[in-house]
Amino acid sequence: MALRIKSRWHDDDAERSLDEIAGALAFIGWRIAKDKAINLHGEDFVYQDDEQRFAVIVEYLIFQLQIVDRLALMELDLSDDDRRQLVITLARHLAGHLRDNSVDIFGPGDYVGPFIEKMNQRGQEYAEFTYYEDGPSYPFMRHLGFEIQQIMGDSQENRWVIDQVMDRDGIEINREIRRAVQNLFE
Repeated sequence: MALRIKSRWHDDDAERSLDEIAGALAFIGWRIAKDKAINLHGEDFVYQDDEQRFAVIVEYLIFQLQIVDRLALMELDLSDDDRRQLVITLARHLAGHLRDNSVDIFGPGDYVGPFIEKMNQRGQEYAEFTYYEDGPSYPFMRHLGFEIQQIMGDSQENRWVIDQVMDRDGIEINREIRRAVQNLFE
């Protein structure tokens, strides 16, 4: 079943701050990442535990953050400062969703620090890859698939997870987050 995401404002005429837009994008991004992690299980890929599932969600969140950054650069009429503010605020909101959900599952702990560290590391890695008008390049998508493959392992059940991520999930994530960005900035 397809994930249904509402990405339009109730009052189209009202001005929205970058913080409000980033908050909405983070909520949508969390739902997309969680849905794709659940989808992997539905496609018969096997998680060893909740930590592994959350690590996959983190990779999907970071992938979406990279897409939003590229879209802000290529398609949105934002100044460099506004683009930076959008991305940083989105990252903070994503970290908040991750923290809240991690506390619910794993109990108290530092979930934001490791997320920010991984996000910064992945940001440097994704900076090497191209994002075109129609979406991520093959290396961009392959990097997402590779990172999820590393998390899932190469057991018999998970051997082909990189193909699922590159051929379906990554494409769907790009389409969904791109639509949300376009709708929220209308």
